[in-house]
Amino acid sequence: MSALKRGRTPRPAVGSATSIVTVGLMDKLGACFPQAHLDAEKMARLAGAGHTVLGYDNVMPLFSVVHESAALGCRVDWGAKNLMPTVSGVLCPTIADPLVVPLDFLKNEACAVPLEALAILKKTFGDEVAVVGKVFGPWTLAYHIYGIENFLIASVEQPSAVKKALHSLMEITIRFGRAQLAAGADALTLADHCTRDLCSPETYRDFLAGIHRQLRLSLDCPLLLHICGDTSDRISYIRSTGIECFHYDSIVPASKARTLAGDGLALMGGTSNLAVVRDGTPALITADVREKLASNIDIIGPECAVPLDAPWQNLRMIADEVHRQCN
Repeated sequence: MSALKRGRTPRPAVGSATSIVTVGLMDKLGACFPQAHLDAEKMARLAGAGHTVLGYDNVMPLFSVVHESAALGCRVDWGAKNLMPTVSGVLCPTIADPLVVPLDFLKNEACAVPLEALAILKKTFGDEVAVVGKVFGPWTLAYHIYGIENFLIASVEQPSAVKKALHSLMEITIRFGRAQLAAGADALTLADHCTRDLCSPETYRDFLAGIHRQLRLSLDCPLLLHICGDTSDRISYIRSTGIECFHYDSIVPASKARTLAGDGLALMGGTSNLAVVRDGTPALITADVREKLASNIDIIGPECAVPLDAPWQNLRMIADEVHRQCN
């Protein structure tokens, strides 16, 4: 929790704002997808392995991108052991169509299960490790509600309607986030897929920076903003939101990310899921950790949800290597 705010720590933290679950880890724990997405005990068991098996300083139980969307009524395929859940179709055909939020949104199993899992994790770990929840921001929710193509076209042709929709969807993020905090979360991942190939830096500035600032003010906890891809063109805008920590992608070199983030924004992640987490050798993992330490990355770990076919031993090796190099 101190590392999230660039506070004093005896070493950099090790952790992930997104899923650390692999098929091998499921087999080791006896808890598998897709059941673990909708079974609180299995969800908590897998998330807890982030600390008990991998040695990370946080646990995070929401492994997919679909929980809010499923509770809102989107059509969801919960995937398989080797396949993450996906959303298909659209809930609202146009940006002008009003979204009707079910009254029992938080009681839907897609929301209720992770809330129960967070309570289990907090009871299990107390203050031993950070219990981190996860919410999706309005840009990502809009992809699921309106469809990616429809929404992105509307952002150009109907900017006022898009801004109105984003502010409406922000309330869903706030409601689910506050419920997670009440259930026991110490901090929240705010995942919003406003990546460079789908959202220009000017679009982030004009549509989302203000909303992310409002989310930080509305959620009484540290936030870890997660955006995939090359974010070097918007880190300066992220700094202005007041969000404490940015979970960044390996496409941005660690030293560059640190320079762009300045002294006030904590950095998390940056380790390549493919080259290091999935395919990395011990020597490559050692070199990657050394780079992160040299660049003063606050929380070292994977850049995004890890590949399901990655060896969990490589994830453990990252934590072990941080401890070894910091002793």
